Amino acid sequence: MNESAERIESLKAGTVSALSLALVESVIAVGNSLVLAEFERFTALHMTTAVDWLGRIAIAFISGFLFGITYRYVIRDDENSHLKDGAVLAFGLVRGLAPVEVEQNLLDTFWLLGVLSLESIVCFLVARFTLDWAFHRHWIKPLKSS
Repeated sequence: MNESAERIESLKAGTVSALSLALVESVIAVGNSLVLAEFERFTALHMTTAVDWLGRIAIAFISGFLFGITYRYVIRDDENSHLKDGAVLAFGLVRGLAPVEVEQNLLDTFWLLGVLSLESIVCFLVARFTLDWAFHRHWIKPLKSS
């Protein structure tokens, strides 16, 4: 496959992943805002404006796009489940634990960070399964191993 065709396949992988991750993130964000935010420990999950929601979805879309492109390059045409799980875990933990860098009192936010990390892992897991499904249907071609 030539370089131009590879780029198109990577764009397709990024777009599919971005859309699936943004969709899951929007459902989780609304659920968190309606359910978990009612508990004092999780009030930070409450979205007060449409800008909050749009910001979360935009970040999810960008993260999903980058994940899709990277996932295609990481797994290639290999069926190694450790590579697939590792990619999901790496992206999920980086995104879920990012608030650690700005949070001063880590002990008070331990459960919140746990929820955010689990939420991110679930989002990337759905993106992974969506990409695997698209690869299986030949809508996106996996990168061939060298």
